[in-house]
Amino acid sequence: MAKIFYENDANLDLIRGKTIGIIGFGSQGHAHALNLRDNGCNVMVGLYPGSKSWQQAQATGLRVGTVEEVARAADIIMILTPDQVQRQVYVDSIEPGLAAGKMLMFAHGFNIHFNQIVPPDDVDVTMIAPKAPGHRMREMFENGVGVPALIAVHQNATENAQQIALAYGRAVGCAKAGIIETTFAEETETDLFGEQTVLCGGVTALVKTAFETLVQAGYQPEIAYFECMHELKLLVDLMHEGGMAYMRYSISDTAEYGDYTRGPRVIDEHVRQQMKQVLNNIRSGAFAREWIIENQAGRPSFYALRRQNQEHMIEKVGAELRGMMPWLKKRAPGRRPLAALTHGRLHSAGRALPTTGGGSYIAEGIVRFDLPALSSCRR
Repeated sequence: MAKIFYENDANLDLIRGKTIGIIGFGSQGHAHALNLRDNGCNVMVGLYPGSKSWQQAQATGLRVGTVEEVARAADIIMILTPDQVQRQVYVDSIEPGLAAGKMLMFAHGFNIHFNQIVPPDDVDVTMIAPKAPGHRMREMFENGVGVPALIAVHQNATENAQQIALAYGRAVGCAKAGIIETTFAEETETDLFGEQTVLCGGVTALVKTAFETLVQAGYQPEIAYFECMHELKLLVDLMHEGGMAYMRYSISDTAEYGDYTRGPRVIDEHVRQQMKQVLNNIRSGAFAREWIIENQAGRPSFYALRRQNQEHMIEKVGAELRGMMPWLKKRAPGRRPLAALTHGRLHSAGRALPTTGGGSYIAEGIVRFDLPALSSCRR
């Protein structure tokens, strides 16, 4: 069974005398910074000069500096920028400010596990990974509760890394719900696997295939959308609230019988073997290598796949039907903003990519990744 830590296991005094640097002020960054501050911690936010997020962070009363300034001043540095820019931000702006005894923290293990960031041996390297979006994390904190999190220790230079990380986890509110012990390898590999086989890749492929099957059989696309896409949220909400048993308690007996007898015919042994292959590609570093090379090449496949999926019939039909549902919050399709990074630019093959305002950028060029020793992923 997993080891779970709670508030009684964490001592806030371990970090209240330290300076904590939060790199980025996006969804996770703002929640971490504000929760830490409200728990009496000394917080600085690191952004690139000129970011609109700079004013937003200052408006909350937080101290703001460049990433370089924050990295030099902070005892604990939490990197909350996107995976694909973390290495560059680290090399350009964080690594020069590291010193023996400092702690480098992450909310996801990709760059440590796949050797994109290799910290010096004399710093602690840990993870606190809240299992909720930043806005929900902040909302729960303000309501006096918390969201669960994962904790991992990759380097324990001070021999006190886990206790300091636990104190951080308590300060951001996660120890109220529980902090589960894991490793960088386990968090990274299971996170990628869940995204690819269920949460993102699996569910969208299942929905699209079912939708196409009904439409090709002559059913109206609108009816197919409701049956294969719209109602999915209703069932997921039930599972989220009380597990599969509660979902099955809430549906008709006919639906429940179809669940037991037809579900395994769709998700059969072939699918299980494909899932195992996906997991093997993650564990071997093959997926990470593919994604890094895709970024180096300018993301041609990524952008083509995005356009292809945005143009699928289910998206067009869904947009029309959601127009009948004014209670749904409308979101523009396409790019989502990415968190702030140092200097306001991404360096690519021979040119710099400017960031947009507000601490975000539109990645229309080549984001630089390197490929050091991917085959020796940490276990």
